[in-house]
Amino acid sequence: MLLLPRYSKLVNPHNTPQESVSRMIMEYLVIILGIAPMALMVNWVLLPHAFVGGGLTGICSAIYYLTDIPVWLTTFVFNTLLLITAGLTVGWRFCIRTMVGVAAITFWYSVIPILPEPIIEDPWLGAIIGGFVFGLSLGCVLAANGSSGGTDIVAMIINHYRDISLGNIMLLCDIVIIASAFFLPLPESMMAEGGNPAYLKIKRVLYGVCMTVSYTAAVDWLMARIHRSVHFLIYSSKYDEIATAINTTVNRGVTVLDGTGWYSQKPVKVISVLVRKPESALVLDIIHKIDPNALVSIADVRGVFGSGFDKIKGK
Repeated sequence: MLLLPRYSKLVNPHNTPQESVSRMIMEYLVIILGIAPMALMVNWVLLPHAFVGGGLTGICSAIYYLTDIPVWLTTFVFNTLLLITAGLTVGWRFCIRTMVGVAAITFWYSVIPILPEPIIEDPWLGAIIGGFVFGLSLGCVLAANGSSGGTDIVAMIINHYRDISLGNIMLLCDIVIIASAFFLPLPESMMAEGGNPAYLKIKRVLYGVCMTVSYTAAVDWLMARIHRSVHFLIYSSKYDEIATAINTTVNRGVTVLDGTGWYSQKPVKVISVLVRKPESALVLDIIHKIDPNALVSIADVRGVFGSGFDKIKGK
């Protein structure tokens, strides 16, 4: 038996009937710690530049510019109200992990100081880099099946009653929130630039658009990387040992196909297995230790749905 680390439970959360305790603890840690960079970008880039991004963060930022009410307080109040509504409509099971995310984002917003000057002086660069880091942080939280609350709760509630996709709901929310920046008073930093106030307000809206596009691209990029899968075809006379090792060590289902070697005219066994990209190195290590002369074909797979992989969604 190969003494290889069974880390597949960490990269493959669905390969056992019940979620392991270690997996669940790790996911909660990722949610709690993964939200910290989001709060850093808000308190060190977004608020000092007076940006208005999408989502609940944009709403709370706009309220902060108008009233000086701390972002952490409005975030906590709005999310609490949304969670109660979602619990009564969608169900409390959906809310459990979101509660952890809401508690984490509230904590980080409250302990991370708001800088008087942004750490990235150029506003366009701040919008791009700040949005990208924000998106990577959000992607980590989503990968751990978590949520920071906000408009995704609103999207779940609306989707529960209306046949509208979650993506379209969240996009509409972002458009409305970012556009509202046009009607907010201009910060002193932008007033100092001089020029037509209407132009400056449009510019401020564009900063929010740029930041939102940046964080959306970051989330999509990270989620695509995390959910990449590969398809192995393994030709080996020691197919039984390899298949058993993959099945027990990587915890993936294995299919052994019957074939015929056309040159030798002899029957052969072909192992077919689908794994996540991070698990491919472990599969190759197993093959190398059992049969270094095995013929192996690896193909990238755009999407895999079913047991142990992603769930099939109608929308």
